[in-house]
Amino acid sequence: MSGTSNFGDSRVTGHESIEVLKDTDAVFDFEKANADAWITRKVDVHLITLGEQLGVKTYLVNPPLICNVPFFGAFILETDQSRWLHQFTGLIDTQTANDSLAVPLHFVHHRSDRQDAIPLLFLHGWPGSFLEVENIIDLLTHPPKSSLPAFHVVAPSIPGFGFSPAPVNDGFGPREASQAFNALMLKLNYTKYVYQGGDFAGTIFRYQATRFPDNLVSGLSNFWVVPPTPSDNERYRNNHTSPEETAYIKHITAYITQESGYRIVQEMSPLTLAYALTDSPLGFAMWIYNLMRIAIDPTISTWTPREIVTWSLMYTIQGPYGGLRMYKEMLAEGAFRGLVEGRPPYVRQPVAVSEFPHDIWYGESLD
Repeated sequence: MSGTSNFGDSRVTGHESIEVLKDTDAVFDFEKANADAWITRKVDVHLITLGEQLGVKTYLVNPPLICNVPFFGAFILETDQSRWLHQFTGLIDTQTANDSLAVPLHFVHHRSDRQDAIPLLFLHGWPGSFLEVENIIDLLTHPPKSSLPAFHVVAPSIPGFGFSPAPVNDGFGPREASQAFNALMLKLNYTKYVYQGGDFAGTIFRYQATRFPDNLVSGLSNFWVVPPTPSDNERYRNNHTSPEETAYIKHITAYITQESGYRIVQEMSPLTLAYALTDSPLGFAMWIYNLMRIAIDPTISTWTPREIVTWSLMYTIQGPYGGLRMYKEMLAEGAFRGLVEGRPPYVRQPVAVSEFPHDIWYGESLD
């Protein structure tokens, strides 16, 4: 993407100047439909007219027609989440020594009352969205004890996900996303900040940390996957690995051989998949639920039907292709490599890594 954009000109110059339309200006109403359709979409005519004036997104290749419905400008979705999440959009202009970007971003921004609060960039992955932050944002901005750190939370939507419009050209991967998110934090006057992310966000974090070390000072990753090397696999086949190494290789091999088929399809043929998943919102909900179900410990928590539908709507509103194609961009930039993780940049800042039994990388050595 160059320094121009087809997504309007609501520019972010600081928190106070971000333009947000009234909720009456852009109403999205989802309700049960008759027997001839699973869901009815009622989109405000003003929003569609604005989109027609600004132009329609283009993609790596032509997307399903339903993805061409443009969603531009700043708006509030009338759901339980948006009644209390402070949401904004703006066109983020970025500039580096080698290139420039103009990226329209949607983001949540909550500030803490604490004078010692730390700016936190909270980023989602697949199959999530900015809604990943909704259940913990109050604890982050207003912790129950003064001894706990407080944060100013910025939770953007990756372009193509939720309410951040999909890129107008191909070539928008983790490197370009890191540039846009760093620029967003600077526009909000957060010149030093920390980072939290998993899945795509964990990969973007590695690029962002290496490209902007003066701004991103540390981070928490809940997706720090280091695949076994050919040497590790050879030692495993010869029974020369430690018990911990053996358990880790078995765990990640099970994911690669039994649970990661979705990723290969999304890396190789996101458009083909998008045709089918755009045609069936219910089918798309089940597509992402197949991954959602294995990502949590069922003895602790389970997904409710409301959560499954809401999470899937964060993709179907704009069209699933925008999110699916990020896998192809990750592959193109070397962050992914076929069935295993690629080799993202080396991070020199302090990084905390979380591991839980249902994580893909559970048991990975942190040495």
